Amino acid sequence: MNISALLTSSGINTAVCAVLFSLYSILRKQPSLVSVYFGQKLAQVRSKRNDPFWLQRFIPSASWIVKSWVASEEELFATGGLDAVVFLRAVVFSIRVFSVAGVICLFLVLPLNYFGKEEHKHIRDEQLSVFTIEDVKEGSRWLWAHCLALYVISSCACILLYFEYKSITKMRLAYITASHSHPSHFTVLVRAIPWSQEESYGVKVAKFFTDYYSSSYLSHQMIYHSGAVQKLMTDAEKIYNMLKSNSMDQHYGSRLLRCGFCGGTSTSFKILSPEPENGRTTSCLDSPDLREKECGVALVFFRTRYAALVASEGLQQPNPMSWVTDLAPEPSDIYWSNLYVPYRIFWIRKIAILVAFILFVTFFLIPVVFTQSLVHLDKVEKIFPFMKDITERRFMKQLITGYLPSVILMIFLSIVPPIMMVFSTLEGSISRSGRKRSTCIKVLYFVIWNVFFANILTEAAIDHYQDSIMKLGDPKTIPNQLAKAVPSTATFFVTYVLTSGWASLSCELIQPFPLLYNSFYRFILRNKDDSSYGSYTFPYHTEVPRVLLFGLLGFTCSVLAPLILPFLLVYFFLAYLVYRNQILDVYVTKYQSGGLYWPIIHNTTIFSLVLTQIIALGVFGIKRSPIASSFTIPLIICTLLFHEYCRQRFHPVFKKTPAKTIIDMDREDEHSGRMEEIYQKLPSAYFQINSESRSLGKSLELNCPEIQANSRETGNISRLEDLETPGLILSFFEFLFKFTYLRT
Repeated sequence: MNISALLTSSGINTAVCAVLFSLYSILRKQPSLVSVYFGQKLAQVRSKRNDPFWLQRFIPSASWIVKSWVASEEELFATGGLDAVVFLRAVVFSIRVFSVAGVICLFLVLPLNYFGKEEHKHIRDEQLSVFTIEDVKEGSRWLWAHCLALYVISSCACILLYFEYKSITKMRLAYITASHSHPSHFTVLVRAIPWSQEESYGVKVAKFFTDYYSSSYLSHQMIYHSGAVQKLMTDAEKIYNMLKSNSMDQHYGSRLLRCGFCGGTSTSFKILSPEPENGRTTSCLDSPDLREKECGVALVFFRTRYAALVASEGLQQPNPMSWVTDLAPEPSDIYWSNLYVPYRIFWIRKIAILVAFILFVTFFLIPVVFTQSLVHLDKVEKIFPFMKDITERRFMKQLITGYLPSVILMIFLSIVPPIMMVFSTLEGSISRSGRKRSTCIKVLYFVIWNVFFANILTEAAIDHYQDSIMKLGDPKTIPNQLAKAVPSTATFFVTYVLTSGWASLSCELIQPFPLLYNSFYRFILRNKDDSSYGSYTFPYHTEVPRVLLFGLLGFTCSVLAPLILPFLLVYFFLAYLVYRNQILDVYVTKYQSGGLYWPIIHNTTIFSLVLTQIIALGVFGIKRSPIASSFTIPLIICTLLFHEYCRQRFHPVFKKTPAKTIIDMDREDEHSGRMEEIYQKLPSAYFQINSESRSLGKSLELNCPEIQANSRETGNISRLEDLETPGLILSFFEFLFKFTYLRT
């Protein structure tokens, strides 16, 4: 790839970003799109919604940039929680470390790379490889500058990582201490309860914890079955009854919605009344239907946080596959669907998911090889001569080599997060935040392998094929070919940062899927109620891997191909503004992990540093610089020792809750008299019907008057008037949208 192809790619991406950023500044002012761009602050903006002639609505502005810039970390913490602060700390860390790398490498390393050889073409026709370490002569005495830059970048990264880890550890401890009223501290999730014909699951749980935890056991709550088939059958019956009674209900003033998609009348869809169908007051505890729906899972409440912690950490039986205990997630975080699955089959699922993951990664090598073949079109033309006719025009060749490969790879990568989310769900995570964090790790592994390593290996294979097929069987040449492929592949990574980085931020601002979702509701179904469009949590499972991948590219290419650093810095500066804006205005924080993303960020950064140092060691060896090679080995050892120190010093706080902290919290609550208030709230905190089958919720609400009263006070039950699916068309559209977007 030459300079012209790079300029073509950067020009296209800059234009796309400018257009989409301007379009966003206009769309965010439209009253009909308040639910898309102000999900977090919907109530505050409604004062201007009724003015259709507000002129500033159609003029691009940068007010959102100023607002995002001046927002404090306290505001971000109050709006997005600790996870949002941790994520933005990772972006700020990248800005700091790559600013240092940019100053060192652009003013010291880049000139040495460019003037490494004496012969040069016109700057427009130069290949990007002249700006990489590949252009430096073997045995050059200037390679010490590359080693010095590597030392400076690694030292700066480790120092910043230490202070960030220390600060975030304190923030996590403060987060735990401040959560006095969180019911999860008193609750243990018990799975794999043994089945017995003589006793129900509820009786067995009560006997077990009364016998072995008599002084600390408070009460328990059983989990009930609610299968997907049951929900589908119940919803189909409701829709049938709803359509059957439409002609009768319109005489009684029932609430109706018009369907604009099929041209129906105003009675096309109906929202059911929230009133119960009968007044039965049978106690829910005595209902035989509920006892039949019990599964071998229960939520057990304890009198103190410390007792719950001890019960969750200990092995309850000699058989580790029964009476499995874990600290329960927060009520809004618990993932009810995985609680019904028998615990004994999760290990089989994990093995199957691992095999499926490996097969999917292997299959994805096909688009990677295709994109790399487009980058090296001149080499592919020698293998396939018929392609010369396609690239005769200069602009077409620049477009194919500079812009198209990264676009194709980005399109293929867009299907990865939903598939990884399905994998993480099948693995059996008991919390939504845990499922999203597991998806984040899978996506991170996937993109590091397929975007970084697979592209490097493909580059080596293309060069290897062109040089000589006979060399393929010579194992001595493989390390040299791989070492040569890393600097030359950096030219593709530059365009990937432009396309996947800059363009992804533009799409993040525009929110294309919620925009289409909103348009379908508003213009097809003629629904003007903003509350029915739903809200979305921040997609950490897609954005954290993207930021860490660009960090990996920045570290590995900083010394070998420093031309990537300016484009990378632009990305991180834009990401800082865009993500702050999205956290403040768009995404709703329904649950959080309490900063558990930082160990993932720290470990990936250390991996990137060590990989950079190993690659540099290999390149210094190829360039025959023994001094630079010998000085790189101690740097690798020091980085690994630093990582081990951080793992011993900070990481345990992210794995377990300190006993001293929760004992102090228990004593404080006992002295202040808050314990009795907490005990009263525990039974109603975890309400399974909030997120599950509406048929079971209806049965519980009708059979249990105390649940009716609680639902009216707290709004825990999903009332029928709040349903977001007034018809079959809308149900299908919501399913397609949620599977594609997977934001919640």
